[in-house]
Amino acid sequence: MASPKPALLAGWRRLSIRSLSPRDLLAVGLPALLLIAAAFWFASRFIQPAPPGSLVMATGSIGGAYHQYAQRYREILARKGFDLQLRPSEGSVENLALLDASTERVDVAFVQGGLGNPGKSPSLVSLGGLYHEPLWVFHRLPADISRLSDLRGRHVAIGPEGSGTRALALQLLRANGLGPGQVRLSSLTGAAASEALRTGRVDAVMLIAAPEAGYIAALLRDPDLRLMRFAQADAYTKKFLFLSKVVLPHGATDLARDLPRQDVVLVAPTAQLVARNDLHPTLQTLLLQAAAEVHGGAGLFQAAREFPSGLQQDFPLSKEAERFHRGGLPFLQRILPLWLAILIERLWVMVLPVVAVALPLSRIIPPLYNWRIRRRILGLYGELRLIEYDIRTDFDPTKALDYERKIDALELAAYTRPIPLGFSDQVYLLRQHISLVRETLRQMHAGAQGAAVALPAAVQPDGSEGR
Repeated sequence: MASPKPALLAGWRRLSIRSLSPRDLLAVGLPALLLIAAAFWFASRFIQPAPPGSLVMATGSIGGAYHQYAQRYREILARKGFDLQLRPSEGSVENLALLDASTERVDVAFVQGGLGNPGKSPSLVSLGGLYHEPLWVFHRLPADISRLSDLRGRHVAIGPEGSGTRALALQLLRANGLGPGQVRLSSLTGAAASEALRTGRVDAVMLIAAPEAGYIAALLRDPDLRLMRFAQADAYTKKFLFLSKVVLPHGATDLARDLPRQDVVLVAPTAQLVARNDLHPTLQTLLLQAAAEVHGGAGLFQAAREFPSGLQQDFPLSKEAERFHRGGLPFLQRILPLWLAILIERLWVMVLPVVAVALPLSRIIPPLYNWRIRRRILGLYGELRLIEYDIRTDFDPTKALDYERKIDALELAAYTRPIPLGFSDQVYLLRQHISLVRETLRQMHAGAQGAAVALPAAVQPDGSEGR
């Protein structure tokens, strides 16, 4: 047999050992990268943008309870790095109109319970109830009264147009048979209405306010005025589901003067925090945190941590509010700074789909990469097997040089074809098998040459066997 060809020796010199094959990595990894990129793109369609740095709240009249509470909310949100801008209004009715108006940039508002209509305002959601707002009916009539129908023919202050007090007062007066012309109405409210009652310009006032309001405390202490008790409170709560029955305890206003001198039963809607349904979830959670800080304590008409509450809402609770009322703050916001919790919550939406794609790919890519490399080696084995088959089954001594050239070319390919370092054992095994086939070729060639030389010595010219 001839010695290895110069080309084979050159192939040995060109041999380079590679730990990885860039071409195979690209062939396997590019589709995987495209799948991961597609998962990123799909997840980005659902990722929540960062919360805006400011929002607008409709509050009610300046000096009123809603406005005072809104100022406390603004301080709390400012500690978190957000700017709460306050928009004064005439009250709950106007607040709802501002929330509904597409031309007004109002994101959230205080709204008195019982005024909302989800059918007319589908874009609004509730963040929860905040506190009971008792309906106070003070009067200067000569005797105690316990029914609104006793105000027939009287001059009653019920608040301005656009206020929740006026809307509820008109609703309850009509339920008691007091329509237009059967009672004189005034648009005074708050401190102005209480002053008009003291001076006799009106006979009664209907006010919706927290008991902490200064003018409420002053009216409770005025010996010339009386607070109406709702003898039909249970009936009101059955007929008007947004109303609750509350009791002003005996002596709660002034223990020393024993005011009031008996328990006074009142009815009360629940103040609600209403927002647009596109308000950022993080801002909703921050508002609920502020609500818990402002309204979560015990009071005359509520137990500690009774509010904020997800019960008795005019509008459906937002998803964020449902989660908050069910389990409090999101887990990440309880253990991390707000900015970091927001960042992780946003990225989490991106991570999940990518993990869902990357985890199966991590199991598929290594076997696929191995298969591509093994297929390259097995291809060489296939060629080697064909050569060996030809040699053993149909050997032609005149083609020995062709067989040798094919084996040399195959060995050159085994040396020069890029095979990762991790598959070197298979390459060396292939080289051993190539040597075996080459040795088979040499034996077959040597046997054929020996048979050709022995034939003249065994047969004589006359055809007889030699002795």
